[in-house]
Order: sequence, then C-alpha cells, then structure tokens
Amino acid sequence: MSASTSATYGRIRRRELHSPRAAAAISAAIVVILLCAWLGTEIVLRLTDQPALLTAPADLADGVASASSAPLPLLIGTAVGCALVGLVLLVLALSPGRRARHVMVSERAVTIVDDEVIASALAGRAARTGGIDPDNTRVNISRRLATVHLVPASGQAVHRDTVLTAVRDQLDGLQLRPALQTRVVVAVGGKVGA
Repeated sequence: MSASTSATYGRIRRRELHSPRAAAAISAAIVVILLCAWLGTEIVLRLTDQPALLTAPADLADGVASASSAPLPLLIGTAVGCALVGLVLLVLALSPGRRARHVMVSERAVTIVDDEVIASALAGRAARTGGIDPDNTRVNISRRLATVHLVPASGQAVHRDTVLTAVRDQLDGLQLRPALQTRVVVAVGGKVGA
C-alpha cells in the first residue's frame, strides 16, 4: 500500500470514528447570538425611551461596575460558575468526540463497523451457544469492552465459560481495532418461559 493511500485511509478512519463538535459550537453560537440580540434590543428600547425588557443598559453597566461591593460568597460563586463553564467549553473544544464504531482490520479498504452491528452479532452467537432465546440476550459495547447479559429460562443452566469462549472467538474473527475485551453476565434469577 502506498504512503498516499495509507494517509487517505487514516483520514477516512479518523473522520468516521470521531464526531465533529458542531453541536457544541452551534449551541455556544446560539447563546452568544441571543445575548447580543437581547443587548441590542435593550439599547434600542433605551434610545426610543421605551421600558426595558429585563434591565436598562445603564443599570446593567452600574451593576457590573459595582460588582466589587457584592458579598464575597456571591462573587466567588459567580467566578467558580464562569470557570466551570469555561473549562467545559475548553474540554469540548480540545477533546475528540467518539462515534459508536470500530475499525475492522483490512489492508485493502477502510472498514468501519457500527457498535450496534457488533452487538447484534455477539448477541446472536451468545444466544445460540447458550441455548437461550435471543430476546433474553443483550449486549453493551463501549470503546474497549463488550458485555453480554444473558437471562436464561427458569431451571435452565447456562455455561458462562462456553458462551465467553464463543463470544471471544467471534470478536477475534472480526479483528476490531481497538480490540474489545469481553464479559458475560448470567442473570441469577431466570425468566419464566420456554
């Protein structure tokens, strides 16, 4: 594989595995636009000698100028609140978002698999191996862990280690990156039914 093809595959892989921060950016922009629209409206109302919607611009400026005379706990609380909002926005801006997907190892193409597809395949394999109704099998996929939850019928024994081995074999065949660890949880109380 050539270097340019490898670089292209790397960009595609990154684009498909990481979500953009558009929702957070749009939300922050909407808040700023609404604040600017409110301030603009207050200024226009003041210039036309109309009553203010919330507070007059002069009163707002006086309040900001006299903030140092406010009680210390109120100032500290406001500062901590602003710092937390800033920290959250900074983390959102710098950390990559993650989509619920994994990469299948392939030299010929970039193959991206949705976590729900992986969960469905594992649930089917676990249900067949454990002799359980597929409706009583649930799989949760996180970035590095696949957890299989089994609820057997009352009185039916499920061999947890056999199911765990089958699920691991299924995952090994998929060759996912990042690789998933597996865990099988068998419910203590069974479900009444066939």
